[in-house]
Amino acid sequence: MNRYLSKNELHDYGAWSGNTADQAHALLLQQKETWPMLRNGAATLNSVVSREIDFGHFSMKVQFNPGRIVSSSAKVDKKSIAERRCFLCEENLPPEQKGLKSGDYSILCNPFPIFPEHFTIPHTAHIDQRISGAFAAMLELTREMGTRYSLFYNGPKCGASAPDHLHFQAGTFGFMQIDTTWEHLVEHYGSWLVHEPGTRIAAVDDTLRRFLVIESDDAGRCENEFARIFEAFGAFNEHPGEEPMVNIVTSFRDGRWRAMVFLRRKHRPEQFFAEGEEQILFSPASVDFGGVCITPLERDFNRMNRELLTDMFSQLSVQRDVLDAVAQAVRAT
Repeated sequence: MNRYLSKNELHDYGAWSGNTADQAHALLLQQKETWPMLRNGAATLNSVVSREIDFGHFSMKVQFNPGRIVSSSAKVDKKSIAERRCFLCEENLPPEQKGLKSGDYSILCNPFPIFPEHFTIPHTAHIDQRISGAFAAMLELTREMGTRYSLFYNGPKCGASAPDHLHFQAGTFGFMQIDTTWEHLVEHYGSWLVHEPGTRIAAVDDTLRRFLVIESDDAGRCENEFARIFEAFGAFNEHPGEEPMVNIVTSFRDGRWRAMVFLRRKHRPEQFFAEGEEQILFSPASVDFGGVCITPLERDFNRMNRELLTDMFSQLSVQRDVLDAVAQAVRAT
């Protein structure tokens, strides 16, 4: 069975150029037509309800999306992972699922979408979810997906529902507020660590999230700066042998890459593990840190407020002194 569709096969769906973003959009149209699971998953977006919570110079969107119940409640402990088939390995994909090939990666439509256009981009080999050695590929995929999409990476203990298989995700640019508001956040809650022609790096603490932003017109420079940040943050890793906890959001516009690196210390807030009415099924990953908090249960959606989000994100994000130490390491290099 041929898993990958050619440009010619996608021509009738609008893939008239060799542009990867156009082909991905055409793939989505084709899959909605031929794959019932995706069509049904996309239809759930019609019932999504959202509202915004104001935090002063920025807001966080809360979304009630019942279609995300499987991902939000996924068991990612070693025993559960070992007992299930990897749903990102090609041999385990549904027969109707088709994709695009991009180097060592496959571009696949996500059947449980958050975005109007949502893709999963797994490595063709079954290798662990690790950003070390894969960030350059993420930047290249970001460039290929163009201005239409943002890419994001969830660390193995930061929201990845398949921590045993390296993958990225892509979604409609601008859906996450962070895509378009990051400079505003730097202005009000951060500072520039590097401000040179072609490259800027900033650190931000907006009371919910502690993160760094790299902007560069040079992919190699962007990769090197990320490596410095990752190494500096690794010094605070409380789990030796495991990857430092990060979520990453990247985009490519106006000839420049932008990478937002969210620094974390915890996978899920304590409310996730509470019992009965005290439980809140909220398992934040890149999209949530990007400004869209997904709640698969209506009761959780209704009780989300500024105080509750502040508490939960404060549990997950690193302390300010860790951000300051990583920022100082960036300045020093």
